[in-house]
Formats: sequence, structure tokens, C-alpha cells
Amino acid sequence: MVGGGPSGSAAAYWLANRGVDVLCIEKKHFPREKTCGDGLTPRSVRQLQDMGLESALAGHHRYTGLRSVAFGREFEMAWPEHPDYPSYGYTVTRFDLDGLVCAQAEKSGATVWQGAEAIAPLDARPAGPGGGPAGAAGARRRSGGAIVVDKDRGTRTEIHAKYVIVADGALSRFGRALGSRRDKSYPQGMAIRGYFRSPRHDDSFIESHLDIRDREGNVVPGYGWVFPLGDGRVNVGIGLLSTSERWKGLNTTKLMEQFVDFAPKSWCISPSTACGVPTGGRLPMGLAIGPRVGGDFVMTGDAIGAINPFNGEGIAYGYETGRIAAGVVADALEQPNRHDLDSYEDRLQEEYGRYYAVARGFVKVIGNPTLMRGMVGAGMYSKPLMSTVLRVMANLCRPDELGPAEALYKAAAGVSARLEVRRSTRG
Repeated sequence: MVGGGPSGSAAAYWLANRGVDVLCIEKKHFPREKTCGDGLTPRSVRQLQDMGLESALAGHHRYTGLRSVAFGREFEMAWPEHPDYPSYGYTVTRFDLDGLVCAQAEKSGATVWQGAEAIAPLDARPAGPGGGPAGAAGARRRSGGAIVVDKDRGTRTEIHAKYVIVADGALSRFGRALGSRRDKSYPQGMAIRGYFRSPRHDDSFIESHLDIRDREGNVVPGYGWVFPLGDGRVNVGIGLLSTSERWKGLNTTKLMEQFVDFAPKSWCISPSTACGVPTGGRLPMGLAIGPRVGGDFVMTGDAIGAINPFNGEGIAYGYETGRIAAGVVADALEQPNRHDLDSYEDRLQEEYGRYYAVARGFVKVIGNPTLMRGMVGAGMYSKPLMSTVLRVMANLCRPDELGPAEALYKAAAGVSARLEVRRSTRG
């Protein structure tokens, strides 16, 4: 396992529970800081429940829904009832959360090396005859294991492995060595966040602002957030979608400063209440990175750009893709005559393919400032409409009934499918 963050630790947990001999390599020592919004949606909570960790969340802040704010109006929307997911979330800093999940994997039987980095595959050459260009051969590459450097001990070790799960985050040095690349036509997010002291630190709603603006006053594609942590602090940040060249030059630090000044005064956030310097990073979205499967490896989480383009959520999809990867690898190990891992890509497409195609289309639409302002402005006049949109954007449509959210998503998915057929026909 290359990486012990949400996806790597989840994969290690589920593999260990299948009786697989697992080694998880994490280059940092827990606890450690990680730039994130720190919000756990019902999808994340479900995965933590399944890993036996909800009791460990009891001391953290539990919230009931989302408050959407835009153009002078606001709606408080509780998380919807769902047969598979709870109707609440938690806010937990990654400083606390990631170590909990990794420790749970260790308790289940996984071996974890902290402070050690998998710097390169043992053998990243194409597995098939003749090789070919990197892009064409990417899906047939093999890792053979990993070269691991432990800086604390000053050691360099070759680890041979039957299968490798690559979960080393959005930059994925290990994945790039195996031929993975980001499709630049897919959306990428840019986010920055900081912690502030606030009297509303235990608010029962996380807050999302849908009308963040550049210095000229134009609404930009993205949102600002204030997430109460329940410990005297709130997590404040902005997420921006690089939907076109127009938005790629925006300075997220300046936007963050403007948002802090713009946010409701009741939060009492300002430079004087900041707990430190904000930090940020880039977020590949919508399964933007591939190939995701090789001869003896699969890639998961942020390393494949599994972040939801609708809302920037990554933790849930890290847990979920790690779990899917663990199942595919465990099945392959239990069936000696089965050596390919192609079912992993099939599982990803079944679970996320259509949904992310719809989300990518949505991102392109909101790249147009006029359309974005019109959509958000219209939505903020109807709480039922915003609640419907929330269910779709949070990927919480129900499988057992056809309500407004399910009908909206079904219609959007149909349009997306027809557009794909037209593009393939023209191609």
C-alpha cells in the first residue's frame, strides 16, 4: 500500500479483514496536518461506520445539514433521509482523522511503516511484449513492488509485492512513475483553507457560500465555506474550479482574504482571529487521472482524481475507492488463475462513471459567469429546489424511489449520455 491517507488506510483495513498480508507505507508520522475542509458527509460517515470507527467520532462535532448562502438569501437544509447513509455528518480535522483510520487498519492486522516513503516502483517497465509509448503501455505496466526509503532509520529497502495499491495523493509521484497522467480536459479544483477562532464553533450546520467574487466583483465558479469544528475553531476556505482559461489566473490567497472579509460578521472571523497561515492545494476531479489499473497495481483516491466535481468532496471517495480496490485485489489473490485487475476499472465506472460525467458537464456550464449567476440566483428563491440539488450534488439520490432529486439526476444523466454518443459519432 503506497500511502496511508484515507484511501490507503481504508484499503489496508479491508484487505487485512480478508486475511491478506498488507504493508502500508506512509511517508509522514501521524498525527500530521493535511489541507482539507474537514467535513465528513453522510457518505464518509457510512464508510467510517463500516470500519467500526463511529464511536471514535463521538468526541468530535456532529452537524445536521448544510446552510447555503448567496445573493443575500440563505437556506438551512438537513441531510436527507437515505436507506444507506446516515442523516448527519461530522467535522473532524485530518490531523485527528487520518491517524484513527490508519490505526484501525493496523489493529485489523495490517503492518504500517510511518515515516517511510515509497519513492519508486521496483519495475515500471511495460509488462506486455514490445512495450510501446508510455500512454499506450500504461495499462500494462507492472510495479513489482516498491523501493522504500526510511529517513528516520536511514534505510533503503526493496519491497516485493504480488499487488500494489497506489494511494499517495493528488500529486502521486509513484503513480506518475507507472505512467499515470491527468487529463487536462477534466476539471481541477484549487482550494485554500485556514482555521479561525469563532463563537459559533459549535453551529449545527456547515455553511456554504455560492457567490464568491473576484476583485472586479464577478461571481466565480466555486464556493466559500465555514465549517464549525466544535473546539473553539471553524475551518474557513474557498474552492475554485479551473473551468476555463478565464479562471486559471485567479489568486486563491486574495480570494480567501476577500471571503474572510465578506463572510457574515456573526462568525467573527478576521485576520486577528486566525489560528495560522492558510494552506492550499490542487484537486484533480472526476476520475481525471489514469490509467488506473496495471498488470499488478491499481490506483485509488486522489491519485486517480476521484474527487466529486459537484462539491469538491474527496474523503468519502477515497474511502470508497480504497474499499473497492481492496475487494478486487483480495478476489485476485483468492483466485490463483485470475491475474488481471480489469474488474477494478469496471467497478469504478459502474459506481461513478455516469455520475461524474454529469458532474463534469455541470462544471463546464458554471464556467460561464452569466449562466452560473442565473442558476444560483434562481435556486436561492426555492428551498425545495435547493434541497433537490443538494441531494444530487452530495451523491445521495435514493436507489429505492423516484423523487425530485432522482428525476433531476436521471434527466441530466440522459442528456450526458446522448452528448457522449454525438461526440463519439462525430469522432
